[in-house]
Amino acid sequence: DREELIPLFDGIRKIPAIADGIRCHCGCADLPGYYSLLSCYEGDAMARICPICQGQGRLAVRLQKEGKSLDAIRVAIDAQFG
Repeated sequence: DREELIPLFDGIRKIPAIADGIRCHCGCADLPGYYSLLSCYEGDAMARICPICQGQGRLAVRLQKEGKSLDAIRVAIDAQFG
């Protein structure tokens, strides 16, 4: 329902293993059914409305395109959002 988010959601769909290896810092990890950043883009898709989920997703997609490892992406996300 938010056309501007389609590229972000498409980017996350291309890197499910990366997104699944990242803990989201918006607090959703404490909610039932949310286990990683990937879960913020599934089901009810909290990332549709949460700027933290969106920011972490954009950073993960960009860094993966730059060839960064999951560990490097985690460090960058923790530094910016943690």
